[in-house]
Amino acid sequence: MQMVFRWFGENDDHIPLSNIKQIPGVTGIVWALHDQAPGDKWPLDKIQAVKTEADNYGFNIDVVESVNIHEDIKLGLPSREQYIENYKATIKDLASVGVKVICYNFMPVFDWIRTDLFGEVGDGSTALFYEKAKIDAMKPEELVANFLSNDEFSLPGWEPERLGQLAELFEAYQNVSEEKLWDNLHYFLEQVIPVAEENGIKMAIHPDDPPWPIFGLPRIITNQDNIRRFLNLVDSPSNGLTFCSGSLGANPENDLISIVKEFGERIPFAHIRNLKHFSNGDFIESSHKASDGSVDIVGIVKAFHEIGFTGYTRPDHGRHIWDEVCRPGYGLYDRALGIMYLWGIWDSLSEKVKVN
Repeated sequence: MQMVFRWFGENDDHIPLSNIKQIPGVTGIVWALHDQAPGDKWPLDKIQAVKTEADNYGFNIDVVESVNIHEDIKLGLPSREQYIENYKATIKDLASVGVKVICYNFMPVFDWIRTDLFGEVGDGSTALFYEKAKIDAMKPEELVANFLSNDEFSLPGWEPERLGQLAELFEAYQNVSEEKLWDNLHYFLEQVIPVAEENGIKMAIHPDDPPWPIFGLPRIITNQDNIRRFLNLVDSPSNGLTFCSGSLGANPENDLISIVKEFGERIPFAHIRNLKHFSNGDFIESSHKASDGSVDIVGIVKAFHEIGFTGYTRPDHGRHIWDEVCRPGYGLYDRALGIMYLWGIWDSLSEKVKVN
């Protein structure tokens, strides 16, 4: 298992690489060019600049999260061809600097949805919170306004320019069923996976977060059966899954350990985090400690250990603790605690732990 840490860049992250360097066992950063709009070809000079920054601290840049998919590709519009060509070119340039994994998603309009960026956990900390009744009663415009009112930190997947066209996006998706979305995903994969193969890149789709339809929009990467269907669309080692225990775990019916064991060879990247379910359909993100939430974190790490997982892992979202002012879900302190918890489980499963 290779531990990595998501970093939003020198000008967009309150956490310096020098701090990340002090977290035991972290060997790489998970990054992206967040100033590039979905569909753009990423400039090679900007890609190389991130590599230079990472090299200064001895970090690899093996994992990119995310190279976002333009909505025209998801919608299956004729204009998708140019955006797919841009995507192919970006894959080639990322491979040229040593990138091994590209995380992406195929969720219409919204990358992820919560109702409160700073929900009360109960111990004085806050975390990302999802309230089912609020979503059921809310219009998407209200949700966007709430999210974009947080202007201190940018939110990945919530680009103001794109979401400013919300009405047009929802109108465009009126005639897109789940099956049509599957067709459009299949078309995209047939175009980009051969390029990924040729360049030693593993594409790793992120599950829908949360894994059910919201605001009438279709969502398809939601459960074990759909993951199996996805991986069979283009049966290639370069067509893989980003395993996310938080996204998939939002649905208590998903057997996360079974998913790891069935698809382990096609999982190059894992997000391991915990959350707590409530009987009314709400959930809040908790500490990584298994007993603090509803996800069997110990069992998941054990399953990865048993399959000999050598891919990349990050702790994913954390609580906001110790009065840290940070991007929602992406503070330093709780993610560092999460890393040490994951390492503790991993080391306890290893027969020998090297001692210097």
